[in-house]
Amino acid sequence: MARRSPAWPYPNPWVGCVIVRDGRIVGRGFHRGMGSNHAEVEALAEAGPRARGATLYVTLEPCCHYGHTPPCTEAILKSGIREVCYALKDPNPLVAGESARILRAHGLQVSRGLCSPEAAALNEVYLKFRAAGMPFVTVKVATSLDGKIATRTGQSKWITDALARQCARQLRTQHQAILVGINTILADNPHLGPRTPGAPEPWRIVLDSHLRIPPGSEVLKSKKCIVACTAGALSRKKAQLERCGVNVMAFKGKRVPLKPLLSALARQGIISLMVEGGGEVLGSFFDMRLVDRVYWFISPVIIGSSQSRVAVAGTGAARLAEASWLRSSSISPAGNSWLVRGNLSPWALD
Repeated sequence: MARRSPAWPYPNPWVGCVIVRDGRIVGRGFHRGMGSNHAEVEALAEAGPRARGATLYVTLEPCCHYGHTPPCTEAILKSGIREVCYALKDPNPLVAGESARILRAHGLQVSRGLCSPEAAALNEVYLKFRAAGMPFVTVKVATSLDGKIATRTGQSKWITDALARQCARQLRTQHQAILVGINTILADNPHLGPRTPGAPEPWRIVLDSHLRIPPGSEVLKSKKCIVACTAGALSRKKAQLERCGVNVMAFKGKRVPLKPLLSALARQGIISLMVEGGGEVLGSFFDMRLVDRVYWFISPVIIGSSQSRVAVAGTGAARLAEASWLRSSSISPAGNSWLVRGNLSPWALD
């Protein structure tokens, strides 16, 4: 039920709810996005009077505070529900066990933990956001067999075929934002959108310390673009971008600091991020251990040359024990390529 939402619920969690009475489902609901009814309220509305004496099953502990909508605990108490079973305690400090206490205080049976591994995997993005205050970071790479993303002359179109690129664009629809460095913008002028009718448009985020981004760049046309620069960047270029509807974030230092940037994005409600490159950007994310999951497309071509562009630059590991070893990895075909998927952080769940 939770996954039926037609829109990202972020920065809220994915939540589904089912109400059962006398062994039969009498109500179903899911959260449809920011500002809409929560899953419990949707299910209670469908159940109507049949909710009295029933059991409510829900992905996450019901809310007990006023936000965009009233507390779900109030709706549950008014409905006559007898028992509430929730999978996960809500790490939101406004909830965090308080809802369970309120419901028990009014005589309801309350239990936690049913299907908790499934609920946690469903909400890995939300759980990381609440615990770490940063987005869940996915890295997407497309390389040759020898790990190159371009030839020594800079040619990169195309290492993978159309079907593999379609698969990669589909991954964009699963994330709120796509991040690249300024060198990728200058070299390829990418669109960074899903190019799929009806698919949500992600935010485009560009690391551009000195605001070198050309005014005609494709990412600027999306009207959903954030350019991260340093405080020393030209103020007139900053003003020019802002007049075009670009959100310019300035940070202290000679380079855009990744952790403060991620925290700033999370404060704006962007908690699901896919990083697409280039090599120096990816190297920085791996060096700082900021990657949660990897999608790596490997094309059956060998480019060669020590001058060719590598997928991951940066400092890298001095010892194999310090390298980024994927967990729960899998390999599947994708067009003419293979797609390797794997987890890196404790927040990435299956």
